[in-house]
Amino acid sequence: MTAAPAISLAVAVEAGEWGDAGAIEALAQAALEVAVRDLAEREAQPFPEDPPEVSLVLADDAMMADINGQWRAQPKPTNVLSFPAFPLVPGGRPGPMLGDIILARETIEREAEDLGKPVEHHITHLIVHGFLHLFGYDHIANNDAEKMEAIETRILASLDLSDPYGDTEPV
Repeated sequence: MTAAPAISLAVAVEAGEWGDAGAIEALAQAALEVAVRDLAEREAQPFPEDPPEVSLVLADDAMMADINGQWRAQPKPTNVLSFPAFPLVPGGRPGPMLGDIILARETIEREAEDLGKPVEHHITHLIVHGFLHLFGYDHIANNDAEKMEAIETRILASLDLSDPYGDTEPV
């Protein structure tokens, strides 16, 4: 029996009031372990023997607006951005560094309140969402969105979290 693939996680608090960074790291690690196992088992995603690294950057809205403006020409905050280290298509073999996932605290808090869900649940969803982007999944075309959202929903269900899209059109 082969061991489940793993991910190496590096967390950096760059801006904002994130509280206990260790708690966020534990939350992220748990979400990523489930996501990796799901991708390996259900999507036949190949993984290298050495765990690839993901960088989780914790930011505030101001920092996120700067990044979003620089890289996407949208100078406003967003909840999550992902920056793959190397282009990867779903099912492709990742290298030693997957890339960066950046979260914006204030936006996440507002959205969680609007959705009526705990901030930790929303953070978990966004980490999974960002992680799938690192593997080449996207939601620009409707069929791609349906595939990505189905995987997200399945991973979140494994974490006992509700479907974040429930009865909505794909993003």
